[in-house]
Amino acid sequence: MGKVKKGEGCSVSGCGNPAVRSLSPAHASEMKQAGYSLSESGRLYLCEPHYKEFKKLRSKEDRLEKWRFSG
Repeated sequence: MGKVKKGEGCSVSGCGNPAVRSLSPAHASEMKQAGYSLSESGRLYLCEPHYKEFKKLRSKEDRLEKWRFSG
């Protein structure tokens, strides 16, 4: 059983929602660049609204990378 199922909270400072996703520490820098302050280092735990924001940021960056390398 993982930490998310055990009830780990969201890693974003000031958010008290339970986490729904766990991300690697490499993604923490992307969240910090987006303006979020994270309460802990290491594994990143995000609640549903913050994970939705992360997906939007990630898809935008992936699209730009795809355009950059495709032509």
